[in-house]
Amino acid sequence: MDALIASYGDASSDDSDTDTPNPPPPQTSNSQASSTTLLPPPPLFLLEPPNSLGNMEYLQIGQAARVRTFPHVEGNYALHVYIPVYIPSTPKKDLALFLKKVASLVPSLHVVDVDVPLNSLCKDDQKLAQVALGREFHISLGRTVPIRVHQIDSVVAMLRQKLQFQRYLIDFSKWEVFVNDDHTRTFLSMEVNTGGLAEITKQIQVVNEVYRLHNLPEFYKDPRPHISLAWALGDISDSLKRIVEEEMKRVNVRGSLQKCIFTSKFSGIECKIGQKTYKIGKVQDE
Repeated sequence: MDALIASYGDASSDDSDTDTPNPPPPQTSNSQASSTTLLPPPPLFLLEPPNSLGNMEYLQIGQAARVRTFPHVEGNYALHVYIPVYIPSTPKKDLALFLKKVASLVPSLHVVDVDVPLNSLCKDDQKLAQVALGREFHISLGRTVPIRVHQIDSVVAMLRQKLQFQRYLIDFSKWEVFVNDDHTRTFLSMEVNTGGLAEITKQIQVVNEVYRLHNLPEFYKDPRPHISLAWALGDISDSLKRIVEEEMKRVNVRGSLQKCIFTSKFSGIECKIGQKTYKIGKVQDE
């Protein structure tokens, strides 16, 4: 099992290969005509949107450089098919405590996609909940791969045609550690191995079929659906796995043993190509 985990990649946090297929909107100028009457500057708190991350100078955004999964080629766009997942509010407190403990022992962990040090967020409970747990997570249904412009319409149309599904519940029941294919990044994740696994596996098979028809590499032979919350450079899977297992034991000793970390309702599938996101399929009520 450890060998499998060490060789298993994570597509949920792969970089896009290039920008959106659609041309970017024209830039607007921020300059304004000068006024004869100078007003005093507004209070600093008014300059910070309600959902902003605030003053994050101490977070050292972008300090850890990531390696591309595949080289940039002009005219290629990164394709990623996934199930969007949001963590409910109820389990966030326990999840935050778990992340704080792991981050204190593994300071190299960064929040997925946001790429800020996890231990810096732990200084502020509100920021930790907002940035590390309040974002959209992804269960990958296929590898993140480059496709050409002429393939985009065909891939999206075929996914929409073949992916028809019912509502179901997804149980995230286990903390797990994964490493990408080239062992350049390690991920702290929550795995689906009970409720929802059968449905997700069928959806992966459909995505594999679409990939195969477009000569794209299929997903892993024995897929293990999961969402990733944090990552670190290099292969630190052995040490991170030991820390996660020890912390899980401590949680269980405290009487917090649960069959499921949290449950999410399946609501649909999305396909991101470059920077454009396509809604795939329709959820049908039983």
